Amino acid sequence: MSQTFTTCDICDANKQPSSEDVRVLPPVFRDFGQARKFFGQVVTVKCFEDNTLVKVAVESPGYTDTPHGRVPKVLVVDGGGSVRKALLGGNLGAAAQRNGWGGIVIDGCVRDSLELGVLDLGIRALAAMPMPTEKRNQGEQNVPVQIQGVWVRPGDWLYADEDGTLVMAQPWSV
Repeated sequence: MSQTFTTCDICDANKQPSSEDVRVLPPVFRDFGQARKFFGQVVTVKCFEDNTLVKVAVESPGYTDTPHGRVPKVLVVDGGGSVRKALLGGNLGAAAQRNGWGGIVIDGCVRDSLELGVLDLGIRALAAMPMPTEKRNQGEQNVPVQIQGVWVRPGDWLYADEDGTLVMAQPWSV
């Protein structure tokens, strides 16, 4: 697998898709990491103003080794669209990079934006917010989530570049 894709090409090839072929996320996300183009198989976390499971995820391997090479994972976090608490900061972003994650998309906020900005990692979120979360050990992992009205399921494939973010049930092949 390589990053030889563009979201425009994927959409061009799926002009008459079923609702499951290509699901495009609304253009409400800002880039916070250095990587503007990233992809991978989706891992999900659903949490609200508690990043306990985000921490668990980014501290685990962010890739899968296959006979065809290493396949990155993308963490998709359903933070309920909250703009009151940040679900990812500099320390967790650094852990994600260290553990080989392809990217992170958060329907919520991040903090430590200067620290995130130097990471070679795709990070998309709604906004920056300096307030940290509380640690209540609440949330769910590897469940279907709705991100800005779009269903994202564990095992889906997420592709992100300068033109947008989309999700597919199957990996893109040229």
